[in-house]
Amino acid sequence: VQLQAFGGGLVQTGGSLRLSCAASGRSLSSYVMGWFRQALGKEREFVSAIRWIDDRAYYVDFAKGRFTISRDNGKNTVYLQMNSLQPEDTAVYYCAGRGASGKRLSDPSFDFWGPGTEVTVSS
Repeated sequence: VQLQAFGGGLVQTGGSLRLSCAASGRSLSSYVMGWFRQALGKEREFVSAIRWIDDRAYYVDFAKGRFTISRDNGKNTVYLQMNSLQPEDTAVYYCAGRGASGKRLSDPSFDFWGPGTEVTVSS
């Protein structure tokens, strides 16, 4: 599966962005898809995940109430709607995937990754 994330950009504090991650090569219907981010000089951190087959979602604490993960079967695409963005949300955002068997949705281990898309939130 090849992943391509896009939708990043520059936004002011309090603004919104919607990131997209389009997959090619295989249907995502049997996968768990996730979003991660990595700020400059910091470790990569888990943001959210969604299980395609039942649409169940998981969010880490900083994403709850502000970010929404969703997917579109027809477009084989997963989204991350980000609202109320803050300067600390500035990072490169990555999408990733794994097979939907055995692991908790909160498990941050993923098998394949796409290139990131950069999000900058200005103060």
